[in-house]
Amino acid sequence: MSKVTKYLIGLGVIFLIGVVFYNKVYIPKTTYEKISPTKGSLDVEVFGIGNVGAKNIYVINSQTGGKILQIFTDEGKWVKEGDLLVSIDSVDMPQLLEEAKISVQKAKAELIASQKELDSLGAQKNLAQVTYDRYAKLKAQSFASQSEYDKAKADLKAITAQMAVTRAHIESAKTEIKRAQKAVEALEVKLSRYKIYAPVDGYVIKKYVEPAQSVTLSAPILEIVDPKTVWIKAYIDERISGDVKVGQRAKIKLRSQDTKQFDGYVKRIVAQSDAVTGEREVDVAFEKLPIPFYINEQAEVKIATQYFRDVVKIPAKLLIHKDDKSGVWIENDSIAHFKSLKVLGIGTNEAAVEGVDIYTKLLIVGEKNKALKEGMRVH
Repeated sequence: MSKVTKYLIGLGVIFLIGVVFYNKVYIPKTTYEKISPTKGSLDVEVFGIGNVGAKNIYVINSQTGGKILQIFTDEGKWVKEGDLLVSIDSVDMPQLLEEAKISVQKAKAELIASQKELDSLGAQKNLAQVTYDRYAKLKAQSFASQSEYDKAKADLKAITAQMAVTRAHIESAKTEIKRAQKAVEALEVKLSRYKIYAPVDGYVIKKYVEPAQSVTLSAPILEIVDPKTVWIKAYIDERISGDVKVGQRAKIKLRSQDTKQFDGYVKRIVAQSDAVTGEREVDVAFEKLPIPFYINEQAEVKIATQYFRDVVKIPAKLLIHKDDKSGVWIENDSIAHFKSLKVLGIGTNEAAVEGVDIYTKLLIVGEKNKALKEGMRVH
């Protein structure tokens, strides 16, 4: 084989290798997927994870010690304000109350008797006064003896003294009535503590004891949640919580119903962040509370912090930062250019921007593509 032939064969091999390299390596690495921006609406959302909670959870405690006779509700039951919840054995308290009421009646009867006695003594005193006055005149005229006069005077003084004693009995009876009534009121208060009523309309979420168990003073018996105050205690990173405001719309997803979304709104933003986790508690209330609900169930919230209408949107993953500017790679006449943009807002997957239109060709860099550079030829 001549040298020319070998040379030509070598050139052919090199050419074939170049063609293969160009088609199999260079072209794929410089061929980029292209998409165009879209136009429409975009809600910028802040994401948080938390648990179902409530602002008002009432722990129903025993107001006295004793044995539980009956619990008239259970976990997962609804109660109305004023419903009887718990009955505790009052032992001999009803009998003591009955005795106290009898003491009141006895004191009132003694008061009535003393008042009638005073009325009788008053009539007797009037008669004794008339008798005394008559004998005093007769004695002055020497028609009555000294002994008759002294007797009339003594009778008047005796009746006056009896009236003073009776008045003292009346005051004593009044005092005894007040004391007995106070005793009745105190026993009624004590007796009322053996029955516990619902403080609000609510939902029973926990029962601590069962009938026949003994409880001490202030021991927890039930927990009731006010359904009007149920919310999600969501925890949001401080770095993205700055735009969250009370009243903003939100979507709630419960772990037990992960295929559903519930409408909600920001009810409260806790004033103090967690110094360890760097998170802020944001309480999101339900527009319509799902029934049943489970306190402490895990939940996710998405809070819409900004709303954009009729804006240009691009995939958020295409945004890059170059020379302290935000922008995207675009293709113009098969040449790659970095286009700086004004970012209006970033949602979950999309960003609202200014600086491109729906006809701009955006370059997507795949795993097998070369890194883009300004002025680079692309396919």
